[in-house]
Amino acid sequence: MTDTPSNISKLAQLISLAQEPSSVKRRELLREVTDLFFATSEHQSARELELFDDVMMDLTREMEAEVRAALSERIADAAQAPVGLVRSLANDEIAVAAPVLSRSPVLTDSDLLEVVNKRGQDYLRAVSRRVDLSETVSDVIVERGDDTTLGVLLQNETAVLSRRSAETVVDRATANPDLHEAVINRHSLPVDLLNEMYFVVEARLRETITARNAAISPAELTTALETSRKRIATRDGALPPDLAEAERYVSALVSKKQINPSVLVSFLRFGERTRFLVALAQLADIDFNTARIIVDRKEVDALAVVCKAANFDRALFLTFTLLILDDDLAMGRAQEYGALYNQLTLETAQRTLRFWRIRRDTGDVAA
Repeated sequence: MTDTPSNISKLAQLISLAQEPSSVKRRELLREVTDLFFATSEHQSARELELFDDVMMDLTREMEAEVRAALSERIADAAQAPVGLVRSLANDEIAVAAPVLSRSPVLTDSDLLEVVNKRGQDYLRAVSRRVDLSETVSDVIVERGDDTTLGVLLQNETAVLSRRSAETVVDRATANPDLHEAVINRHSLPVDLLNEMYFVVEARLRETITARNAAISPAELTTALETSRKRIATRDGALPPDLAEAERYVSALVSKKQINPSVLVSFLRFGERTRFLVALAQLADIDFNTARIIVDRKEVDALAVVCKAANFDRALFLTFTLLILDDDLAMGRAQEYGALYNQLTLETAQRTLRFWRIRRDTGDVAA
């Protein structure tokens, strides 16, 4: 459609018809204007777009929500849609706003920020579904969104999250199992943050973490470790009162070269728990609290990672496992635990353990 006198005249006629008080006729007129817009959208001038904007906004102002919602759905994907109209629809009730908030290329970050800073969770979820959502808008959604909204955002792989927002996501997911799957399955989550989730997610999601660890290149691993930031997490409580004594005792054995796997077994058998944890941390080169989590929570798969990375043999891993579990069912599952150990590769175990060592290297306490 070119900016000709006849076209301008036609739009002028539509503007005059927009004063029609009948809602039925206004709906018919809105449909006619919308059809005209789509039929000529590739060739509209700036003046014509402005006229379309004026007419369609005037027509929709008093239309029923159902009519506005239908218009929003129809116009949501139009690259040249009237800007004023789209902004108006984006700030309408959610049934009307959702299509344009989720899809309209006309809306800018400024438009979206106005919505996500002022509106409720349904609006934030609609924006969270946008393709190529910017980091700026995502940051506000992470800040203002509830966990349901956060789950929607995480499932949108095209939404860009800043490092700060990714850390916030992991902190919140640690406390909410409903977010675990969305976090672990997000391909763009930094791998060091992914590994922070290891001790709080279920076994099948841990397999996803170790599989990703196995797939990353040495260069990616180095970068992830270098960019990992210190994250304080002291939720495990006070250190045991006999820690200092245990550290002195184990250090003395180390200096005499008397620390070995059989000594660790004896610590477990005679109930010397803190000495065992200190010695395991020494031999596996991890921090004390990570060792404590593994033992306190009876984390068999995490124990397998530690033992495999430390080059302990399968028999020693099974001995540790049975002594730590210390129940009637453990012996019957020894074959299952052995298979778990055999399936874990040394390379994957070592990569996973390097992320746990970040806590030791930075002085953090394990989550």
